[in-house]
Amino acid sequence: MAEQTELLVCVTCKRGTEVTEDGERPGQRLYDALSAREFPEGVTVKPVECLQNCDHGCTVALRGGAARWTYVYGNLHEASHPDMLIEGAGLYHETNDGLIPWRSRPEHFKRNCVARIPPLEGQND
Repeated sequence: MAEQTELLVCVTCKRGTEVTEDGERPGQRLYDALSAREFPEGVTVKPVECLQNCDHGCTVALRGGAARWTYVYGNLHEASHPDMLIEGAGLYHETNDGLIPWRSRPEHFKRNCVARIPPLEGQND
């Protein structure tokens, strides 16, 4: 199994909605919902500021070290996607290269990938 996996959650995402009076945003609510759940061993959730996908729902990134692909996913909702994100993060963590087999990926991952970033190590120059 690969090194530590991080699920990075954009806490500034507004998901096209108005910010509440207390300033809470949907991205923060997604992070809070995820933080209250248990993750597979080796997976952590971390808040980040602005993943630059503001017009396409809440956004997260999955990364796991220099030898693995990093993925950015959008169109997420704080109420309906936390369990799917935990499942997907666990599947990602089980890979050595970050590539979850297509048939095993959560359906949302198949249709809402914003970016796929190559690993830093192991690339042909």
